[in-house]
Amino acid sequence: MVVNVTRKTSIQALFQKIININLLFAICNRDFTRNQTVSVSDCTLWMLIYWTLETLKCNFYAAEIVSALEYLHARNIVYRDLKPENLLLAKDGHLKITDFGFAKKLTDRTWTLCGTPEYLAPEIIQSKGHNKAVDWWALGVLIYEMLVGYPPFYDDNPFGIYEKILNGRVEWPRHLDPVAKDIIKKLLVQDRTKRLGNMKCGTEDVKRHRWFKHLDWADVFMKKLQPPILPSVSYEGDTSNFDEYPETDWKAVRSLDPDELKLFANF
Repeated sequence: MVVNVTRKTSIQALFQKIININLLFAICNRDFTRNQTVSVSDCTLWMLIYWTLETLKCNFYAAEIVSALEYLHARNIVYRDLKPENLLLAKDGHLKITDFGFAKKLTDRTWTLCGTPEYLAPEIIQSKGHNKAVDWWALGVLIYEMLVGYPPFYDDNPFGIYEKILNGRVEWPRHLDPVAKDIIKKLLVQDRTKRLGNMKCGTEDVKRHRWFKHLDWADVFMKKLQPPILPSVSYEGDTSNFDEYPETDWKAVRSLDPDELKLFANF
């Protein structure tokens, strides 16, 4: 756990400009990881409200995710947990990526089985070793889910999901935009060496796809594009867009002993 928290915070500390930061802090000898306080709405909530996103709205959010993945991958970091629950809408309508618990700096490949079942790439399930290509697979799943309303590989049992992923068959609704369908198909390629985003030109292949042909990628990175949805936020710290959960008394948490505190000496 300590190794995981250390990796998570060290990675997030690198990216203050485009993603929200998780910090470790100590209060009364108790340690917590927390997300930077921002007025945001869970993207999943918006997907439920709209059920499915229109193609142009989906295109906007997909482009911001591509820009973020490009930034991470250029620094040899694989995210490994792309899903709606980890995408937040800031009060300006732009996306923030959260939860870097599975993110990892790579030199070659890694073999850890981690992630959300519906979004796992085949090579993760098969324990073949994986790299940044898994993030592009997950993007294909996410675009499909945003446009259709459910993921392309679904089952009540995780092993059923894995079987469908390895099978690779996807049902394509008739209403799906053909250009959007094309980019999804190229992201959901079983052979990672032929998967969009993981070939010779890397992220550039994704950015050059005709689904994104109307975009100025410099404007995407600088957040100059007009977001299609602006969350209703009344004031800084407004949490009205979040579900309510019963609060636990953090004062009842046991204090760390001296040996446990030493584990976090570098924070």
